[in-house]
Amino acid sequence: MKVRNLRRAVCAAAAAALLVAGAAPAGHAADGPVLRELAAAKGVYYGTAVTASKLSGAYASLAGGQFGSITPGNEMKWGSVEPARGSYDWSGADAVVDFAEAHGQQVRGHTLVWHSQLPGWVSGGSWTADALRTVMTGHIATEAGRYQGRIDHWDVVNEPFDEDGTRRPSVFQTVIGDGYIEDALRAARAADPAAKLYLNDYNIEGVNAKSDAMYELVKSLKARGVPLDGVGLQAHLIVGQVPATLRANLQRFADLGVDVAITELDIRMPLPATDAKLAQQKADYKAVTQACLAVARCAGVTVWGFTDADSWIPDVFPGQGAATPYDEGLRPKPAYFGIAEALGWSGGTGPVTGCAVTYTVQNQWSTGFTAQVTVRNTGSATIPGWRLGWSWPSSGQRVTQAWNATVTQSGTAVTAANASYNGTIAPGSAVGFGVNGTWSGSNPAPAGFTLNGAACSA
Repeated sequence: MKVRNLRRAVCAAAAAALLVAGAAPAGHAADGPVLRELAAAKGVYYGTAVTASKLSGAYASLAGGQFGSITPGNEMKWGSVEPARGSYDWSGADAVVDFAEAHGQQVRGHTLVWHSQLPGWVSGGSWTADALRTVMTGHIATEAGRYQGRIDHWDVVNEPFDEDGTRRPSVFQTVIGDGYIEDALRAARAADPAAKLYLNDYNIEGVNAKSDAMYELVKSLKARGVPLDGVGLQAHLIVGQVPATLRANLQRFADLGVDVAITELDIRMPLPATDAKLAQQKADYKAVTQACLAVARCAGVTVWGFTDADSWIPDVFPGQGAATPYDEGLRPKPAYFGIAEALGWSGGTGPVTGCAVTYTVQNQWSTGFTAQVTVRNTGSATIPGWRLGWSWPSSGQRVTQAWNATVTQSGTAVTAANASYNGTIAPGSAVGFGVNGTWSGSNPAPAGFTLNGAACSA
């Protein structure tokens, strides 16, 4: 796999107020783990789909800083680039590719041949097989040729199968027949020889009729020497429903001699989001990422939009949403930390030989409070990074804001991890951070704390 030089595009703001779940306020970078760096250390990429028109401000900072690969959500689809025959609009696609190159990111080209978002002159035309084949391969030559050498992966054919494993009756399948996929792959190889060529589909994450059909197609294409480098599993999933056969399915495709990738990951839930749903979503994102890491030929994972403000789910699945790692305010959710943990991040990991924690409620009112937490190293060894954990005695207590730490909460369990500028605690020294929160019923102090897994005096 080709991994370009990575350059972190986000500058952490020292002493910035960090919101619950480790977020900085909108417009600032989250002072937490950087997914692209963690993924690169594992030999994979972690990417996101983006909307070109939003690539500015905080959205651009997160897209460029957190992710090592970019997919244009809509800007490379046929209907976007050639809405009228011979009339091209490359502005959106150019903007995404330029952005990726400016931020040292890979680009997944999406998509050259798809049954949906076709211009009407293609989907509604009266074609012979030869005429449509010429139009299709000409489109591939034009688009892939325009970006030759700048695209790492092309989704050459997208969603060729129905749920029962039969071929989807797209205009290409209906007019050209089964051979259109081979024609498309050969045209893409001629237009952009260095790019990896993928087939991409949804609901093929587990072993089922649809994934079996894709498996047989890949096996047939490889046996006949058709240029095919990878299979993309979209992974538009539902909370609590990650297929048990995901890893085995990735591996069986890899065993055919192709790369695999999770290409459009989101994990939706019935709204409203709750602590329990968000905790399950975190576990699901972690599980999908771990499945990829467990397969040597898994190139990486792409989330289909990184923020709920830019997700397609609510429009297509009414009453469902909250499917991405960041909320609508660009605040990272537990899912973001689940991804980071799967990639090897553990927050504070330094040895602790002694610690003491002081928790002081500085201000309290009818529904809320402000507390200051001080962590002191009472041991003999320097702590190079810290992660403080506690549980609220009351289920009505919840952190709503924090500063000088990255804070997450699941149920009554709370974790606070150091910021980039206060991670080291020398023997005899202390660091502090503050939280705002809400409470109902009662607001007692935590009974105990752990620092990097070691119990502290309180």
